[in-house]
Amino acid sequence: MSSSPLRLRTIRSLGDVEAARWDACANPENPDGARQATLRKPEAAPEGDESLSQKERFNPFLCHRFLSALETSGSAVRREGWGPSHLLVEEEDGTLLAAAPAYLKSHSMGEYVFDHAWADAFERAGGRYYPKLQVAVPFTPASGRRLLVAEGERADEARSTLIAGLRALRENARASSTHVTFPTRTEWDALGAAGWLQRTGRQFHFFNRGYADFDAFLAALASRKRKNIRKEREQALGAGIEVFSLTGSDITEAHWDAFFEFYMDTGARKWGTPYLTRAFFSEIGATMAERILLVMARRAGRWIAGAINFIGDDALYGRNWGAIEEHPCLHFELCYYRAIDFALARGISRVEAGAQGEHKLARGYEPVTTYSAHEFADPRLARAVAGFLEQERDHVEAEIEIYGEHVPFKKG
Repeated sequence: MSSSPLRLRTIRSLGDVEAARWDACANPENPDGARQATLRKPEAAPEGDESLSQKERFNPFLCHRFLSALETSGSAVRREGWGPSHLLVEEEDGTLLAAAPAYLKSHSMGEYVFDHAWADAFERAGGRYYPKLQVAVPFTPASGRRLLVAEGERADEARSTLIAGLRALRENARASSTHVTFPTRTEWDALGAAGWLQRTGRQFHFFNRGYADFDAFLAALASRKRKNIRKEREQALGAGIEVFSLTGSDITEAHWDAFFEFYMDTGARKWGTPYLTRAFFSEIGATMAERILLVMARRAGRWIAGAINFIGDDALYGRNWGAIEEHPCLHFELCYYRAIDFALARGISRVEAGAQGEHKLARGYEPVTTYSAHEFADPRLARAVAGFLEQERDHVEAEIEIYGEHVPFKKG
């Protein structure tokens, strides 16, 4: 007896699909996301792209609670240039087999894979670049699955249907292009095999090589680097600064009020208009506090800086930072060193500290490859971008190799 054909459906809000159904595709090994990261000590860091594998366990950014909060808080909505157009693959009886978090976009902000030059060139040539279709977690340069396929005998068929459905969705929306940003290497390969253009980038991640604690990590570094980190940690706590690592019920609305002030001040100075609303932080604080690490600094009884991290089973993801006072090395302490402390205590395999930042290299973070895939309606634009990406991939590969020669660890 043959299987019934699969059907595609687009929804305009995460609220239009039950959380349990979405999460069964997004995090199939741990769909409810309620379990804390397990205590385990990896014997070695993941090699190559294994750290971004298809089998990665719970990823907080893919769960219904996180993506829904972006919408209900007014952060990732149509009026802000993010029109939710999530794609579902279902059986005839409504069983959800696959999904993709997708948005019709009227700009290229908040993506961290930059295509502004492509848009400018295409529009100068008489084309219309926007709207475009973006398959991504908004405002989040963290790698993870983007083709959310539930495990089962029809998984391969559902994945192929989802990829084909993205093209159909682009065509129906009359969008210029589709962009899948920060997928896994497995998904990148699958999209490339389906004819998509492939792009690479780089980030810096910390890998837990089974270190017992921060001192054990420092012992693996070259002497000069080890001394520099110790000096930075001492400087960060000067001027009577106290640092607190908060998670779960320890995080209160007062903490969110203070953190949002930091976020708005720093975000306005760095990129003009911060993306996340105050309501977003209250919502995730209410629905997924057990998956949040909020590192806060206080001086003279006043909160002065903070950094937010999200806790996955395999990674701690550093996201936003802000401060209303400037102090030497405080950014390094809150964003990098406290994240390492937490990851080692929880036995988490790696720390992803966000986009860019060559300065992370001297602080124990190592270069890794990130991925994106792109598909264009106009063959002329596709040819131009393909030529650019071929050269860019070679440049990224060479850059990562050079950075890899300058990691701060002891030689031999």
